[in-house]
Amino acid sequence: MVNGREKSPQPVIKVSDLDMAYGSFVLMRDLNFTVNRGDIFIIMGGSGCGKSTLMKILIGLKEPARGQVLYGDVSLWETDPGEREKIIRRLGVLYQSGALWSSLTLAENVALPLEQYKDLNAGQIREIVSLKLSLVGLGGFDDYYPSEISGGMRKRAGLARAMALDPDILFFDEPSAGLDPVSARLLDDLIIQLRDSLGTTVVVVTHELASIFAIGNNSVYLDVETRTMIAAGDPKRLLAESKDMKVLNFLTRGEAVARNTL
Repeated sequence: MVNGREKSPQPVIKVSDLDMAYGSFVLMRDLNFTVNRGDIFIIMGGSGCGKSTLMKILIGLKEPARGQVLYGDVSLWETDPGEREKIIRRLGVLYQSGALWSSLTLAENVALPLEQYKDLNAGQIREIVSLKLSLVGLGGFDDYYPSEISGGMRKRAGLARAMALDPDILFFDEPSAGLDPVSARLLDDLIIQLRDSLGTTVVVVTHELASIFAIGNNSVYLDVETRTMIAAGDPKRLLAESKDMKVLNFLTRGEAVARNTL
């Protein structure tokens, strides 16, 4: 709050007139939305709508067919490769599988980006690794291998590695996939804690309703039939106010349609 008024949203990512395609097949077109600083932004929609493809475009792994992804005033796909690399280094990514190296301990996994991108000695790296593992509730598990811990713990270890370089923005691809409800809720709580304590902006690809409503304050809904976005905003507000039956059907697991047919 400033002088009794809420601060104006600060855009950190702006997607403008974006088309996603594989060859001549257009997956999504005319995407326009903004991710603001401090958001937990949900990319949602049914299977095959292009959620993960959109994330790949946002993190610099796949070029869009058309349009812009702006980080501040810099267009990710129109700037020079050196500037693009600087932007990408400000991002942390937790992939669906956790993507840990099975032959390395948790500490060694988290240390990898520090060894690659930072000029630090072994003691400094150990200290940072220990801190990151502690932040995700894995203090004391430095010397464990991924096969020796649970699926939920592997996700948290992947998150610790994604946080190693102190990213401005964290991206999660289906973070709750394969987790039991309790582990999924604990991961949701951790995402909120990290946003609140570190001020990190978070972008999450998910179709899990419990997570969408528990953590999301902003979102975009991708519709596989029309191949474009048909809703954006706080998921709770969309549930309360949207008149689009596709959106309501998704957000109620079909209950909205069932009620309409009674």
